[in-house]
Amino acid sequence: MKFPENYRSQLLSTLASIDTHKVAQAIDWFHQARSEGRAIFVAGNGGSQATASHFVCDMVKGASFGKDSRFRILALNESMPTVTAYSNDLGYHDAVVEQLKNFAQAGDIYMAISGSGNSPNVVRAMEYANSIGCRTLALTGRDGGKLGGLASLNIHVPEPHMGRIEDAHHIICHMICYSFMD
Repeated sequence: MKFPENYRSQLLSTLASIDTHKVAQAIDWFHQARSEGRAIFVAGNGGSQATASHFVCDMVKGASFGKDSRFRILALNESMPTVTAYSNDLGYHDAVVEQLKNFAQAGDIYMAISGSGNSPNVVRAMEYANSIGCRTLALTGRDGGKLGGLASLNIHVPEPHMGRIEDAHHIICHMICYSFMD
């Protein structure tokens, strides 16, 4: 029983480190993007991609269904044929940025989720999104990595444990989407 109690205790401490003012700023960005008909693109790797996919599902269905105003939001790692085509022909590090080149415009939002903050594919896409005038949002952990320094808004979870970083990122995503659902 000791491990579950310790994990919970450490997780509560991790959650207390979330800067809710930055989460509120992200919520404002999402309100503005929805009202202006802007697109929102979300990406991550591994567990962070699962969080991105879950977040997009919540925003497409839960925060949009039955509403007069809906979110135009897409998880960029969802199309496996597209991801694997770019990965095979160019390299995995280009699989997200090349999709942004097709769809993103100035004023859109690019949101990257990375526990380490150093995943080359989401970092490269962040650089591109910045270069064309997108609003850039990152959810990072550990020391924020390269991604944290590139994002206009970095919601950083200063925790070394990947599981608790991912837990906190999931909760941040729920804070955002449930602000439109509750």
